[in-house]
Amino acid sequence: MRRSNVFRRISVAWLLLATFGTAAAEATHVEGRTEYRAPRAAEAPVVDGVADDAIWREARWQKLEHTWLGPEYTAEDFQGRYKVVWTPERIYILAEIVDDVLIDTHRDPLLQYWDDDCLEIFIDEDHSGGEHQYNHNAFAYHISLDNQATDMGTDEKPHNYSHHVEGDWKQQGEKLVWEIAIDIYDDSYADDSDDNQPLTLAPGKVMGLMVAYCDNDGSEMRENFVGSESVPYGPKDRGWIDAGLFGTLVLDATETDS
Repeated sequence: MRRSNVFRRISVAWLLLATFGTAAAEATHVEGRTEYRAPRAAEAPVVDGVADDAIWREARWQKLEHTWLGPEYTAEDFQGRYKVVWTPERIYILAEIVDDVLIDTHRDPLLQYWDDDCLEIFIDEDHSGGEHQYNHNAFAYHISLDNQATDMGTDEKPHNYSHHVEGDWKQQGEKLVWEIAIDIYDDSYADDSDDNQPLTLAPGKVMGLMVAYCDNDGSEMRENFVGSESVPYGPKDRGWIDAGLFGTLVLDATETDS
């Protein structure tokens, strides 16, 4: 679905939320969210798309298996899964993606970025849930194949947040191995300020997290949008609006040598 079409249908989307049950619409988080406990790395993994750091062996995989948009697809067309580890400075995500056609036709990272192949990482720093369409209650980083990160700003326009994200990927057989490090900011983040500082993370911190992949095999628009969390009611692609869909990320206190 074109993001411009989404803009025109925002009021309809939220009306749909209300029609799927008052209790569900009023809840901070949708029922049935997953929990992911991320191990702490004694040393930060190297972001190089190789994923040979020992710490990755300590983290479990979680699948991208919920179709939010598009028809059925084959395992050769798309498969996805991810892991998470953390240090006090950042969280780290390792994604393994099978995608038989890689597409990045929009070279401007602010133009129709959701219709290229991209990894989308949704982060709610304080696990508060709720609306985050044009605010920084949560971030929805669309990470392109050239590792640029885009999300909507408070001015209702797309912004390049690549300074929040470090990424690198390599092709390994049929798999694209993607390592990403992300600085974590709270909801006081100001787009017009040079003084924003990422948070220092601590054991036991709870955040919202959801991961998805936009898959385009050569069409004008993406063909599929597949995520890590189910969407039991309402528009299934509304994660860029509703942080209540995110799963729970817990930063485990156990430190593991990497």
